[in-house]
Amino acid sequence: MGETSQHGTVGTHRRDAQGTRRRLLDAAAELFAERGYERATVRDIAARAGANQALLFRYFGTKKALFGEVMARGGQEQLRTTPADRLFEVALRGMLAGGGPGADRSLEVCLRSIGGSDEIADALRGLGEEYAEVLATLSASEDGGLRGDLALSWLLGIGLMRVVVGKEPLASADPDTVCTLAVGALRHLLEDLSTDGATGGATDG
Repeated sequence: MGETSQHGTVGTHRRDAQGTRRRLLDAAAELFAERGYERATVRDIAARAGANQALLFRYFGTKKALFGEVMARGGQEQLRTTPADRLFEVALRGMLAGGGPGADRSLEVCLRSIGGSDEIADALRGLGEEYAEVLATLSASEDGGLRGDLALSWLLGIGLMRVVVGKEPLASADPDTVCTLAVGALRHLLEDLSTDGATGGATDG
């Protein structure tokens, strides 16, 4: 009986630890997207997660490591699970969603963190390069790499003007309308870009 009770206690502790870790990641993703890396403090992240700073450091070690996990969970997962011809639209919709339920905010985190500490510059640069490389595969042209970079620049530029700057009328424009216009126009740059979901409110991820 005692052994069963001990095993039950260990299992409960493990589930609690996993739940706390997940809440810390969720809180960090929200605050990094809202404030950027520099202004999102460890104290505020822990408070939003309903945990203490000691647990944050126990699970992640450093703020930089926490940032890396946030980016890996969001951007890397999106890169792994999204077909190349849908990546631009899916990433764009994630930014246009403005933190809605289930929205990936990795690129929003990038936008608000660019120009900050050199500590995270490599992580941001690396993620951007991976997005550009995938987008480059959608063109058979010899300058496919340049086209991939231009597509990424447009994606981030739309996010910058809408999410960070709040430029109207883009800031309050309907996401479906933005996607229809942007994805349709981008086909001149990336010949194999899918437009199947551009007018249907697709949220594939």
